[in-house]
Amino acid sequence: MTQSTSIKLESGQFADATQAVVAEVAKVSAGLEAGSWTKAGALLLRAGKVFTVGTGRSGLALQMAAMRFMHLGLSTHVVGEVTAPAIGHGDVLVAASGSGTTGRVVRAAQTARDQGADVVAVTTSPDSPLAKIATEVLVIPAADKQDFDGTTSVQYAGSLFEQSVLLATDALFHTLWKAGGSQARELWRLHANLE
Repeated sequence: MTQSTSIKLESGQFADATQAVVAEVAKVSAGLEAGSWTKAGALLLRAGKVFTVGTGRSGLALQMAAMRFMHLGLSTHVVGEVTAPAIGHGDVLVAASGSGTTGRVVRAAQTARDQGADVVAVTTSPDSPLAKIATEVLVIPAADKQDFDGTTSVQYAGSLFEQSVLLATDALFHTLWKAGGSQARELWRLHANLE
């Protein structure tokens, strides 16, 4: 779509879009397997180091998750950042790919497993290459970015998956935080102070 001044917006379109997005996210949230997310949380708590990897908006969602994991006091790194150390035995890689076939993500997951680390796959596809490599598979029942027919979501591309990755990982953070008994003030001491 190119910029056009001929597009006419109706006053109710934004409200309708908001309701559609919220309804889809609520439906996906209801379909998440809590037991798998609980197992993933236990892996994170036992990990020597936690790494995240994803591309595009999925990667951005996992960068936000990495920040929250750091606030829990977990040693957390984003794959590809210059300060990310080597992954090894006892570490965990959280890898997101809607299709489960994103080359960079699948290669990182395979490297992690080859080095003795656990892999938590976040994907729409439980039979994907990424899921087959993973220690724990977290299925997000959303459309992947190539669902052009809108059969699973009315939103563009992988928007529903990406939104759900952010909300589900925030829910996982919240679960771990509350289970750990820390107060918000304690987590705040790890909040960035160089802004």
